[in-house]
Order: sequence, then C-alpha cells, then structure tokens
Amino acid sequence: MILIKTSKEIEIMRQAGKILSEVMKKIVPHVHRGVSTLELDKLAEKLIRENGAEPGFKNYESYGRFYPATLCTSINNQVVHALPKKNKILKNGDIIGLDCGVKYKGYYSDMALTVGVGEISFQAKRLIQITKESLEIAIKNIRPEIHLGDISWPIQSFVEKNRLSVVRQLCGHGIGKELHEEPNVFNYGDRGTGLILKPGMVLAIEPMVNEGDWRIETLDDEWTIVTKDGSLSAHFEHTILITKTGAEVLTKIN
Repeated sequence: MILIKTSKEIEIMRQAGKILSEVMKKIVPHVHRGVSTLELDKLAEKLIRENGAEPGFKNYESYGRFYPATLCTSINNQVVHALPKKNKILKNGDIIGLDCGVKYKGYYSDMALTVGVGEISFQAKRLIQITKESLEIAIKNIRPEIHLGDISWPIQSFVEKNRLSVVRQLCGHGIGKELHEEPNVFNYGDRGTGLILKPGMVLAIEPMVNEGDWRIETLDDEWTIVTKDGSLSAHFEHTILITKTGAEVLTKIN
C-alpha cells in the first residue's frame, strides 16, 4: 500500500530532512586525504544526536542482518552500503559516496551524495556530475498524475546518453514511518508505466551510476556492494515530497 502523508506527518518529515541535509553539509568538509571512514561515521552520529534525532541506518535490519553504523561510506568501485572502518583511510583521487538516514519523531529522511578526495580524475568528475544531474532531471519531471516510469526513464536516458550505466538491481523507495516503504523507484524504465504519483507521497529517489557495466555483486561482509567490473560508481539521493504542483526536496542543502 502506498501511503499518503498527512500535513502533520509532512511537517515532521520536513524537519527530519532539514536535520539530515545540515548534517551532510557539515560532513563534506571533513572528507579529505588521511581521514578514516570511521571518523566520518562518528561525526555523523554526533551531529544527528545533537539535533535531537537518531541515526536512521544504525541497527537497521535487512534480511536478518543489522547495519552497525550511521553512514554508508562507499569508495571508488563500491556502489552502496560499504561499512565505515578505522583502517579505511581516504587518499587523494578517491571518490566516496556518503549515504545517511535520520529518524526524527518516528519518521525517516534519507540522502546520499558523492564527493571527491583532493584532486580526482576527469572521468571521476564527469561520473559524479552526470549522476547528480540525473537526479536533478528526475526531480524536475515530477508532478502529480504522472507515472513512476516518467521519473525512471529520464534518469536512464540521460545516463546512457552519456555512455554510463544505471544499476538495475537496486532502487529508490517510498519513505515515512519506515525507512523503506512502497513503491520501489527504479532508475530505469519506460514512460507511462508504473504507479501514478499523488500529492502527499514521499519518495527517496537515488540514482546509482557506474562508469562501466551496470552489474554489481556483494562482498563477503554481506553489506558492501561493488561494481562487478571494478569500475567507479557514484550515488546521489534526496527525500522528495510530491506536491500539488510538483516536488519539494526535503533534504535540500541550502
């Protein structure tokens, strides 16, 4: 069942989104050569709790496993869900996807962005920019009474036009009282297909884009997902409210 949020729920989710966007804004300057991903994780948790919220990912259950951290810190060919580690030190030229969730007054927000460490290659800059733009294009297409495919198709079309690939096995999702609600929001598809959007729906839209092939695999830690061909991957995500006239980005960084 697709849940339509009440005005009261929407206001709480706005606050959850604002907290998360402010946290992410403060984390990005700490992404530099020599910092460990565990340091970034600890900073994220500290900032979230200082704002009266809870980490949305920490101890989140998925298929009987519990995610042990606040941040997902996915580097280079890691697509999503990489675990922060004390001995995972960022180096010049890396790119890192930072994915984080917040739970506030019983409601979730979810957000991701990818940033470079020091001087990164032209190819990495291009991958990050195209992934970010694909999300922006999807958001610009949102309005009530369109189909989910009318969001998915522009993402896929733009990415593939630029000779990159969208991950097929992972997708965005509805969000609210649960971190993952219906519907699934794929980053590929056809116009005029899928669920019809209604005001009050809240979606987490999150293109995951690979420099090479779209196929992925999961490492032995059962969390970290990587590109199968070892190519770079980037990830951007926003929590988005469907309004009567279009879309409101609840996790927008000001």
